[in-house]
Amino acid sequence: MGKKVTIQQIADYLGVSKYVVSRALSGKSGVKDATRDKVLEAAKQLGYQPQVLANAKDSLHSTKAGQNNVLVVLPKSQYQDSIYWGRIIDGISNELEGHSLGIVMMTESDSFSTVINPKGFIGIICVGHISTNILLEFKKWEIPVVLIDDEEPLFSTDTIFANNFDSSFQLTNYLIGLGHRDMIFIGDIYFSRSFYDRWLGFRCALESHQLVPKTNEVYLEKREKDYEEMIISAKKWLEIAFARNEMPTAIVCANDSIALYMIDLLKAKKLNIPEDISITGFDNIESSYLNSPTLTTIHVPKEQLGKKAVTVLIDQIHSRKEQFEKILLTCELIIRESTAKLKSLI
Repeated sequence: MGKKVTIQQIADYLGVSKYVVSRALSGKSGVKDATRDKVLEAAKQLGYQPQVLANAKDSLHSTKAGQNNVLVVLPKSQYQDSIYWGRIIDGISNELEGHSLGIVMMTESDSFSTVINPKGFIGIICVGHISTNILLEFKKWEIPVVLIDDEEPLFSTDTIFANNFDSSFQLTNYLIGLGHRDMIFIGDIYFSRSFYDRWLGFRCALESHQLVPKTNEVYLEKREKDYEEMIISAKKWLEIAFARNEMPTAIVCANDSIALYMIDLLKAKKLNIPEDISITGFDNIESSYLNSPTLTTIHVPKEQLGKKAVTVLIDQIHSRKEQFEKILLTCELIIRESTAKLKSLI
């Protein structure tokens, strides 16, 4: 039975990420002792390779005391999301391992002042939006910090982003090239800096073609573990637009998850995609190309974001920088089945 149990099954059983289970079972740093114990206990109960478990704690204790560690901090809402953020963490972990550096992961809900000893870390990488108070606390520690997918006006440091604005501009221009003029953006633009930049790219592309963006753009809030409010808002907008015969010819979504929800809602209205309406996402998560129709989207180099953050952090550690940088990684437009030429032009 042990060979049949997978790391993913243990993760699902505990409600944690596959990344956490993997590191706990391998005895690597980055997992709290209490969580590690829960993982080991659950693995034993499920019958996961007893010999591996026996070696896990031994390898943990054999870790060199003088190992240099990097603290990786995530918002609590992203800690267990392996669809997008997990790939970034993989990039960070692999790059740190290549430099013989350890990783310790925490969420911003943890009490850093009582749990963390700043002298135990050579640097910090923050993934996603971290509260201003916590970033200002890091500033007092006077150790290098790199932010991924976020920036803070009160804390100047290196930041790493996907090129969200230009990619969204390109995506919207592609739709305009297909003949679409009546488009709408769906997503909470204040959810993250990336969402906001994607919305700006959308609007600027329309304005560059003298097209007026709709004033009733739908800002949907994506909530941790619960998409009910997002679905309700989307359904409400769709019901009104459909009843008034005011449906756009194309929908630009802030990310793939929102786009996939919208596809289900549109199908329920007996609308054919892309014959009746085109729809796009952003991120290129796995579900985007497993869905039917496959989703036109923007591929974000998620692992490269993590690797680049490590490279920049090491540069900070080894040299006193005179000027911090905002680095944008190029994305790629992926054209799939969910978009097509405007029906009236066919």
